[in-house]
Amino acid sequence: MTVEIPTQGPAFEWPESEQCPNCPCCFAELCQRGAARVRECVGCVRPEYRANVYGCPCSSPLRRGTAAWRAERIRATVRATECPLPACVEVVLRALARGEEVEDRQALGLLRVGGFAQDTDAGEWSVTELGQVYLDARSSLRGPASVEVVLVDRRARLAYVVVGAWHADRLVPVLLDHLTESTGLAVDELPGLWLDAEANCLAAEADDLVLTKVRVAPPLPGRVHEHGPGGDGGPARRRDHPGRG
Repeated sequence: MTVEIPTQGPAFEWPESEQCPNCPCCFAELCQRGAARVRECVGCVRPEYRANVYGCPCSSPLRRGTAAWRAERIRATVRATECPLPACVEVVLRALARGEEVEDRQALGLLRVGGFAQDTDAGEWSVTELGQVYLDARSSLRGPASVEVVLVDRRARLAYVVVGAWHADRLVPVLLDHLTESTGLAVDELPGLWLDAEANCLAAEADDLVLTKVRVAPPLPGRVHEHGPGGDGGPARRRDHPGRG
């Protein structure tokens, strides 16, 4: 059976087969679509199907590499750098990160709601991956970075960029919507564009980089300043990208 999922809108007929090999709730094409969108699989179907796919692990924010996972890392970083947790709550998070027992139930509850801490049925608390992202961002391991947009993948809803302060020859995946919303530019305007941002350039892997405060870079020596629609106001670009696909 061929299942057609339109570009705009989630309407489709639920298939009888083609089950996703990685989950019991969806079919493969839906999981691919959901993993590429912050709204996950549940946001890609009509209301009558949402109970079927709610909590699908293939598009979960707990699954490394999904759009929801990337968006949550941005959220935690922005919270840490622009609107930190109250000091009395953050001190509890740091205590959990050190493996200490904490009795402040109110602070623990707030951390759980924010996704920064988790508990077990036995009442044991620990810092989540997202909580560690928050703590890393609070430790000032971030700095300014020049970012070059090399290419975009519309199907995966990702842009691939080079962050020179991290690695000059490795591509970093970034949510496409994060760049368009931050710059106000259309997808087709992104390739070749230079951006300024803040990044955690000590990250071990490309997926671990989180860009915030993204904006179009002003023209600098060595960059081509193309004319925009209204004259000289176009963004800074490079003409070619030797050795990059």
